[in-house]
Amino acid sequence: MSRVAFYPGSFDPVTNGHLDVVRQACGLVDRLVVAIGIHPGKAPLFSTEERLEMVMEVFAPIAAKVGCKIECVTFGDLTVTAAQRVGATVLIRGLRDGTDLDYEMQIAGMNQTMVPEVQTVFIPASATVRPITATLVRQIAGMGGDVSPFVPKAVATRLKTKFAG
Repeated sequence: MSRVAFYPGSFDPVTNGHLDVVRQACGLVDRLVVAIGIHPGKAPLFSTEERLEMVMEVFAPIAAKVGCKIECVTFGDLTVTAAQRVGATVLIRGLRDGTDLDYEMQIAGMNQTMVPEVQTVFIPASATVRPITATLVRQIAGMGGDVSPFVPKAVATRLKTKFAG
């Protein structure tokens, strides 16, 4: 039986922190489903299509390197419901610090109550990527700053294009 994991997020944009989590997750599972959450009340910087493209462009080589199958989906319902839909038994969550842990523990507890078959696995961020958030990356890029230390090269290019007008 193959182990399938579900890694949800907005990925707006993909950061080096996301890359770090994917690199670690791919070493744990046979198939990783990266899931882009779509929320009608939020206005993302990148369209759903752009985020799908970024995710596959950046994560696919990492997965291929270790022989992990990767796919990308979107979802607008409960994370655990979407995880079940793709056959995942593992829910991947990245942690940067204690604040993340407190918040994620609450969510993991609620998810476990709703769907006990899906186990949350926390992946601690490597020291070099702990301070990176997509929100800060968007702010820096929007003000003309250099985001290359925080995002993959392809994403930095997309951000530059997005704000060049």
